[in-house]
Amino acid sequence: MDYRCKECFAKNYEILLKKIPLSIDNSLLFSEYFNGLLNESETKTSPEIQRELHYKLRELNNTPDPYLEEKIKCNKIAMSLYEEWKPRIQVSENPFDLALRLAIAGNIMDYGASHQFDLEKTISKALVADFAIGSSSSLKRRISEAQKVLFLGDNAGEIVFDKLFIETIMHPDVTYAVKEKAIINDATFQDAIEVGMHKVADIITNGYDAPSTILGKCSEDFLNIYHSADLIISKGQGNLEGLLDESDPRIIFLFMVKCDVISERIAAEKGSFVILN
Repeated sequence: MDYRCKECFAKNYEILLKKIPLSIDNSLLFSEYFNGLLNESETKTSPEIQRELHYKLRELNNTPDPYLEEKIKCNKIAMSLYEEWKPRIQVSENPFDLALRLAIAGNIMDYGASHQFDLEKTISKALVADFAIGSSSSLKRRISEAQKVLFLGDNAGEIVFDKLFIETIMHPDVTYAVKEKAIINDATFQDAIEVGMHKVADIITNGYDAPSTILGKCSEDFLNIYHSADLIISKGQGNLEGLLDESDPRIIFLFMVKCDVISERIAAEKGSFVILN
């Protein structure tokens, strides 16, 4: 974890605690826990720390899913845009590229990175921007060569654009993985069912509830599918943080660069769109 992650955590939890305030006593307890965890967690990744902070907050205010309303709202917004963009993709000169750009633009719907985002503006930008790393054609080739594709989902709302992309590639064997339980606004099995992901892919959970894919914590069922996949498409910066050091040539990361730490790590500007292998 980079020292700048601590600043980001502090800002996000300050906003979250305004949304679901704690009592004075519990605020002090959470503050002590927050500072202690961040000072003692030099070997843990950012997503693992996010998970522990969220569990503590939910325990103190008895709120099992602090972002439930946001997830429902994001899924509804994305589904309305799905109806708008699906016919456009079908008549596009390059359906694959258009669906891909929409899928990566959907990655902006991330309450772990920011509590405010402009989806329409991000889509407009993604439609014309050059990819900072990677190319649409190389990803298309990799998908065509793969027998089994594992798609690692990220956020609610965003998964609707993933569904649109999966429909467009028309691959016969795609498995879509979501988080085991609610964590920030990451998609769960229920979210996937609500947006109809089961109609285009097999849905599984990864067996863990960090806002990432931490292989050492994932279930055996998930790991069996993970290791048997020919291609792993990893959506979002959270999954990137958990898998970037795996050095696995099967993994292709699709995401929008949202912070200086990741920007420096992969040498791509903040706000850019990336297809990283």
